[in-house]
Parts: sequence; C-alpha cells; structure tokens
Amino acid sequence: MNPATYPAAQHVMVLYTGGTIGMQASANGLAPASGFEARMRDYLHSQPELIVPNWRFREMTPLIDSANMTPAYWQRLRDAVVEAVEVDGCDSVLILHGTDTLAYSAAAMSFQLLGLHARVLFTGSMLPAGVPDSDAWENLSGALVALGQGLAPGVQLYFHGERLDPTRCAKIRSFGRHPFARLQRQGGGVKAPALPAALEYRQSKQLAKVGVLPLFPGIGAEQLDGMLNSGVQGLVLECFGSGTGPSDNPDFLASLARARDKGVVVVAITQCHEGGVELDVYEAGSRLRGVGVLSGGGMTREAAFGKLHALLGAELDTAEVRRLVELDLCGELS
Repeated sequence: MNPATYPAAQHVMVLYTGGTIGMQASANGLAPASGFEARMRDYLHSQPELIVPNWRFREMTPLIDSANMTPAYWQRLRDAVVEAVEVDGCDSVLILHGTDTLAYSAAAMSFQLLGLHARVLFTGSMLPAGVPDSDAWENLSGALVALGQGLAPGVQLYFHGERLDPTRCAKIRSFGRHPFARLQRQGGGVKAPALPAALEYRQSKQLAKVGVLPLFPGIGAEQLDGMLNSGVQGLVLECFGSGTGPSDNPDFLASLARARDKGVVVVAITQCHEGGVELDVYEAGSRLRGVGVLSGGGMTREAAFGKLHALLGAELDTAEVRRLVELDLCGELS
C-alpha cells in the first residue's frame, strides 16, 4: 500500500473511548479518566516539528476499560463515526481504545462500516500517557501523522509505526510495544460480488447474540448445548487444526444438527496461529460440515465474531447469512 496514492486527511475526529492511553491512578488501580483532550493538545503543542492534520475531539460516554467493551458500545461507536463523517464533515476518524479488546472492536467496525469511504484508524497504548517509557504519545502522534500522509479508506489499526488490517490480526502479547501481530492465516475466500444493501454502513443494525466456544479434548454435547441453549444466534467454533472436532461423538454432532435446524449459524475457525479451516480434508472435519457447520477459512476469532454480529444484526434470512459467512466482505478471508 503506497500512502502517496491516497489523499491526506484534512479533518480528523478523535473519538476517545477510554483505555490505558488516558488512564490515571485511582484507589483501585488505573482507571479511565476524563480530560484527555487538554493533555493531547498540550503534548502536540510541545512538539512543533510534528505535522498533523486539523483535529477535533469527542469523548465517548461512558469512558471504559476496554475489558468492559460490548457489542452495544460498538453500535454507539459506529454511530459516532458516521456522525463525524456525515454531520461534522470529517474525512478521517482516529479512535483511542484500550488494547485488550482493540482487535475485536477494529474488526467489528470493519463490518459495521462497510461502504464508508472515510479512513478509520484505531490506536491505544500499553502504558498511560505521562508515565515513564509510555508508548501513548508516540502511538497517538504517529497515527495522526499517518492520516496526514494519506491512508486508504476503511478501518485499520496503528501501533508503534505499523499499520495492520484488523480482520487479520490479534493481540498476542500482554507487554511491550508490539502487542499486535498479523496472523499468518490462509485465506482463499471468494470475494462477495456485491455488498448487500442491508450491510451498508447507513443501515442500522440490531444487537445480535454471538458466542465463542473453543474445542478441547473430551468436550461433549453438554458443554456445546450449554452454549447453544443460551440463546445465541451465531457461534464461532474454535476447532483443532484444519477444522476437526469430536466427530465420533454422535451426541455432539446431533447437538450441532439441532442448532442448524433452529437457525443458529455455526462457523468453524482454527485454534492455530497459522493456517486455516478446510473442513473437507479430514473425516473429522467433513462430519462437522455434514451437520451444518460453516467454514471460516482463515478468519481470526475477532473477525469471525465481528462478522457474525454484522450479518445477524442486519436481520438477513438465515440462508443469506450462511452464504455470506463464506464470502469475503472486507479482506477477512483473503
């Protein structure tokens, strides 16, 4: 990607959700704190050599530790991005977010903002602004500079000088300046020929119920039923290897078949850091396919989770959701 190919940002909206970047000490440890706009402005004024685009600031409500992020908050964040672009006239949005669920939120926004031609960039920090050896100001100023140099439309993640596709990366470290990495997942997905109107960013979405269940040796139908009977509409099933599971357990397979018959959309992804799902390679995978499990290809957990929320929230019929799961919408399967 050549930044010079894209126009420089002229008007940036900074959306502050909380997270470590702006946290301050409290009686119970670091906690989200208001007033970050003034601190950001003071820092940038102290660095006259930095060339950044014009920016304005909005503090989201409530400010949260990203461990408390929810799909309902994603909807408010989506609305704030659309308002910044279509009402406030911003061509770019910088979202300051805690790192624990940053990859989830960035992946979810990739699907919630399909068709939006603005640039949306997520960043945060591993240490709060102002503490020794903090990465906060370098990430914030670096993200603004990157926007000012020109980025492609769509959602990206910026950290320590690196831009990452949020549907292909994950937080892999709880320390240091490089917590995020692109996962070496195998794609092979076919690009969706057209974006369904219901998925376009201007269309409101309903809240969906989506779960994630990792397989483990000895998992049985009772654990699977516990998740499926909780009211989920979609389930990300983290399988072994290239998409295998306990295929010699008839009760487990029967539980998946019942889920399919009730309209629950089950998507298989791999637990491995590299590779992807190919359900037809092994019998233990093809039996999952036989009871309605869909292939998530090389999708990450974050991408599969965000994609199901978007598809199910658009209230598409089940057959259409199942079709779109296995088609590439924004690079999640490529």
